[in-house]
This record gives sequence, C-alpha cells and structure tokens, in this order.
Amino acid sequence: MQRLFAGASCAILAFAIAQAAAAETSAPAPEVTVIDDIVVTAQRREQSSQDVGAALTVISGKDLNEKGVSVVNDVENLVPNMEVDSQFGSGQPSFRIRGIGTREYSSNNASTVGIYVDEVAHPYTITTQGAMFDIARMEVLRGPQGTLYGRNTTGGAVNIITNAPTAERRAGFTAEYGSYNRYKVEGYVSGQIAPGLLGRLAAVTEQGGAWQYNRDTGEELGDRDKTAVRGRLTWEAAPDVTVDLAATYQVDKSDGLGFRLRAPYTVFDGSVTYPADTARRITGWKLSEAMAAVSGRALGSKPGRDNDGLDLSARVRADLGWATLNTVTAYQTFSRSEYNDWDGTAAAESDVYFYNDIKAFSQEARLSNKVGRLDWMVGAHYADESIEGGFYTEFRGANRNLINTPYDQSVEAMGVFTHNSFALTDRLSLIAGLRYENEDRSLTTTGTRRLNVPVGPEMTYKTSLSEWTGRFGLEYDLADNALLYASVARGVKSGGFTTYNGQSQTPFKPEVVIAYETGIKSDLFNKTLRFNGAVFFYDYEDQQIQGTEYSRETGQLGKITNVPKSEIYGGEIELTWMPLEGLTISQNFGYKKGKYTEYFAIDAAATNAANPVDGPWDVIISNDRSGEPLQFPELNYGGSIAYDWRMAGYAFRAETNYNYRDDIYNAASTSVLPSYWLVNANLSMGPSDANWRASLWALNLLDTKYEETRNNFNGGARPTSSPNQGRTVGVRLSMDF
Repeated sequence: MQRLFAGASCAILAFAIAQAAAAETSAPAPEVTVIDDIVVTAQRREQSSQDVGAALTVISGKDLNEKGVSVVNDVENLVPNMEVDSQFGSGQPSFRIRGIGTREYSSNNASTVGIYVDEVAHPYTITTQGAMFDIARMEVLRGPQGTLYGRNTTGGAVNIITNAPTAERRAGFTAEYGSYNRYKVEGYVSGQIAPGLLGRLAAVTEQGGAWQYNRDTGEELGDRDKTAVRGRLTWEAAPDVTVDLAATYQVDKSDGLGFRLRAPYTVFDGSVTYPADTARRITGWKLSEAMAAVSGRALGSKPGRDNDGLDLSARVRADLGWATLNTVTAYQTFSRSEYNDWDGTAAAESDVYFYNDIKAFSQEARLSNKVGRLDWMVGAHYADESIEGGFYTEFRGANRNLINTPYDQSVEAMGVFTHNSFALTDRLSLIAGLRYENEDRSLTTTGTRRLNVPVGPEMTYKTSLSEWTGRFGLEYDLADNALLYASVARGVKSGGFTTYNGQSQTPFKPEVVIAYETGIKSDLFNKTLRFNGAVFFYDYEDQQIQGTEYSRETGQLGKITNVPKSEIYGGEIELTWMPLEGLTISQNFGYKKGKYTEYFAIDAAATNAANPVDGPWDVIISNDRSGEPLQFPELNYGGSIAYDWRMAGYAFRAETNYNYRDDIYNAASTSVLPSYWLVNANLSMGPSDANWRASLWALNLLDTKYEETRNNFNGGARPTSSPNQGRTVGVRLSMDF
C-alpha cells in the first residue's frame, strides 16, 4: 500500500509540475531574481544538482558559516530525514539518514552513512569530529550508495568538498567571539606558487565556551580546544594531467559533555544522595586514581578528549583520449584518548575511558567517458585498515573492578563498480550500476580484563563479506527544468564486532537494504521557485541494533544484534523560493515511519527475574517484538528566511533558520525524548564596494531545552541525560584580500 501511495503521489505531482513548466515556456514572466544552478560532483562528474536523479541536498560553504556549522554533525538541522547523535555524550557520533543508522559507542565498526572529504572515505566516524573549515560545499545523498563511491553504505553519503587553490592571489580570515568566552579564528592564503603549480594553506582554531559547571566544586566544563591546518597543491603535470595533493592535521583537546541527573541518585555505599538536577548546566565528575593511572591523566582532570589525526591524499586526473582516468590515493592516521563520566557525579561509579590508534590506506581508480548516448564509468577500490584500542569501565558495585576490553582489528576490502547512464530518447535515460565487494574483518582480543588481568585466553574472531549491490533507474525530463526519476537500489553495510564487551565477540551479520525511490526535481516560474521531492520504501534485512544476550556465567551482556526483517517508508520535500528581489525562502520537510516485521528478542527484565541474582543464567525468556516502531523521529521540518538589501552604500543581510525534530522513542531508557524547535539568527553588513563584513549571530535563539540522549546505567540506578546547550550569541568579522 505504501509503495502504491508513493507512486500515485509522484504521478500527480509530476503532472502538475509539467503543466507549470509548460505554462512558463509559453508565457515567460519578467525575471527579477533567479535561483542559481549549483554544480556538484555527487555522481563523479560535474553537473547541476537539478540533473542528479537522486535525493540530494547541497549546502554551500557560505551557508555553513552563516548557520553556525562548526562540525559535520550540525548539518542534521539542514537536511531532511537526517539525524546525528553523539553516543552517551562522547565524541563518537552516530549518523542516521532515513532511519538507517546504528547507535553504538565503540569506534571499530563501519558507518551506515559514508563520510567523504575530497573523495577520500573516512571509514570510522570518530575521525570525522574535527573542525570544519575552508569548505566549498557539502553534498548529502540519501539512500544506499556503492556504485559511485569507495565503500558500500545503506543510509547514504556525505561529501565534503574543500576549497581548491586559485590562480589569483587571495587571502582572508574570519574571527568570531561569543558566549562563555568562545572564540574562533580561521584564515587562508591561496595563489600561484610557480608556473603550473597552485597552492592553498588554511588553518582554524576554536577555543573556550565552557557552559556547564561542577555542582560540587564550581569548576567549568565545555571548553572547545580544536586546531587544524590544511595544505593543498594543484600541479598541472602535463597538458592532460592534473595532480592534487592534500594534507590535513587536526588536534582536538576539547572538554567532554557533562551528564545531568534526571532523578535523585544515591551512591553505592549510601553515603551521599544527589538530588535531581534542575538546571541543564549542572553536572559532576571525579577521576579516580585507578582511572587516572590507565588513562594517563592527572587527578582532578575534567572529562574530555586528546585526539589527533593526519590525512594525506593524492588525486590524479588524466585525459587518455578514449577515457578520463581518476585515481585517489589516501593514508590516514588517528589517535583517540577520551575520558567521560557517565554518572555525572563525584562518585566515580560509571566512568569510562576510550583509546584507539587507527591507520587506514585506500586506493581508488576510475575510468569514465561519454560515447554517443552512453555515459559510462568503471572503477575499483582497495582499503587496508587497522585499529587498536579498548574501553576501560569503572562501574562501582558489590564486585567493583576496573574493566578493560582491549582489541586489535584489521580490515581488508576490495570492490569493483560501474555506473552508467544511457539516453534511450532525448528525454528518457536508463541508469544502471553494479558493485561487487569482498571484505575480511579480523578481531583479536583477550576478552574482558579486570585490573588488567585477562579473563580467558586470547581469541581471534573473523567475519567476511562477499556481496553484489547495485542501482537501476529511469530519468525522464518532463520539461526543460523538470526531472522525474525512479530507482531501485540494493545497499549493504558490513558486519562486525561488539568491542565494548569482551565477552560478546560473536560477529554480527551485515545488513541489507532494498530501496525503492521515486522523485521530482523542478525549477519553476522562470527559476524563481525550486521544488524537489522524493518518496521511498525500504525492505530492511538483518538490521543492526543494540541488543542483549546472556552468558551463563556473567548474565546480561550488551551486544549489537541483527533484526531479521523490518521496513521503513517516507518522503522529503525541499523548496527554495525567491518571490521578491533579495528575499529567499527555503523549506524542507521529512517524514519516515518504520517497524520491525520479524523480530523475536530476549526479554531482559523477565529473564533477570527468572534467574537467581548470583547466576547461573539458565532460563532465557524471549518475546515477539514484530510490529514495534523503529527508534527515530518520524517528522522533521526546517527552513530559513533571508533578506538582502542595500542602503547608504552598505549591503545588509538578515537571516533566520529553524528546525523541528519529532518525539523519539529511546530504547535505552524505555522513554520518549520530547520534540523540540531550534531557531537561529544572523544579521550581517558590509560596504558594497569593500572586502569586509561584520555579523551578529544567535544560536538557539529561543533558549530551547531538550535532551539528546537519556541513559540508565547499572539497571536504571543511574538515570542521566545529555543536555543541549542554551542560547549563545556572538559577533563575527570576515575579510578577504
């Protein structure tokens, strides 16, 4: 029924748009303002975003700065049906597009959403949390990817394109200062170094901003401490050969996010009872001697991270005459050291420390050309990755211990892919893409260690993937500025290991999505109105979720498990309208609904009640959860209104943007995270004939209070939540030379 409704809706909408486009052609109106074409590379070639037959949102670097986007997570407020959550307040993000995404706080598994910077895949999402700077644009593709990009994904892809070196000499900087003494300075220089050689150097630093405080000591928490630098060289090595070299180094020593108490909390020995926190700025922490020793931190240290990463890449483009060759060679290293206090008190009863050392090498090569009606591309991708790490926990109880789950993981993946477009007629094109991928994952661990004494022998676990994926579709030009498309795609996300629990290393299986989608892209009324829409239906197999299993000796264990079958359906609308000179109205709407259609799961409460407190756990009780809704917000709505005008030799711009996220059911707390609105604003001005601009900005203008996660540690004895930051305001000055 959902598929029939989606098809009928698009058919009616297509007819209406075709009529509007035809009327526009026969009776053109005077042109006041028009919506610019945005050139993208989402399909590995330069084309207008309106010519891409897929659900695609493009955000310019200018818009990212204006809307206060400082890390990739912030784009969730600009893209329909996208959410990004930091797991338990840590630096480990979970990306979710159209409901496809796995919530977990370990760093070793593949993401459902591929993150690419200048065509280079970031295979682990923890490496994406550095400062965003000197960005040309961001492209967000919704739906399974694999026939165009280096790695397979089930949710979608985020492509970040940085600014390229320029032939003209240019330089510029942006400085801003805001609430809680937060400041950010970004700058660049660009130009010709020698004949045929262009260069660009950009850097950013962001400091301050502590907005939380310790209820016991008054010490502040929340300072940002990020610094990054990027260098790019573009070399015309020969008339038909271009080489692009890039190096990015990032350091992040920022504070963590403090948890607040949702209910009164009594420490384990009964000596102290903390009342529920009434203000979101209140938190607490205390680093124990044992945790300080293993983390290398001084006693009295605040929750926070000490991460650094280096990204190196070389891209070559060569015109071979019969085809264009593109190669991408990349090497990445990343080191993670992060301490968090999950109980949000000085009791040191739910403290955690993550450590990782990641190395990743990748090589991609593509050949492409257009011959007559056929636009073809073939490619191959290879990746070799290693990640060493672990997870210290200090959960106080009757048998309090400092527990470590160390591991050493290696991944080797090879894939070949092709993506082709064939013009059946002047208006109708057939899209066909295929991919074959082979992947081997290996994990070696000693299991859980108590006080660094191994529990059990060293073990090696393996899992592999050999899968075909692909995309087939049709694109039809309804009119000169209207495109109708329909496609079916198969996407796969790798299986992996639950590394935060050393006694639960049986690998979970890959997940598979069959995605049906149809959509419309249109520019109407002399390109003053852009209307894009899409509807989709997903058949979801072996969905990866946070689940539970039992060990006879240790009892309940958290583990990533697979749901045999589930489904998701929904749609998006994106609209840009320029009704008057200088006025731009943008709106986006996303809706999705999902449920388990086949899922028989362990009932943890019933199982715990059926077994003795001290084990063994011999009775396992399960129940049928088929029909339960999937855990994501069904509705999201966002948009912006901007007005540009000139007065007395100055150019002014007033802009406000807003976003609504629906209620979300949170399995970790068996409760609902309430819906909320966010509103931001920006007012800027500068001389019409000069190179500087000053701005006033406000984030969370209405001081909305909400929670990103709700958590219950140790069987619900520690009810906490990760709060959002309140209203912040600031000033920004930009200058170009």
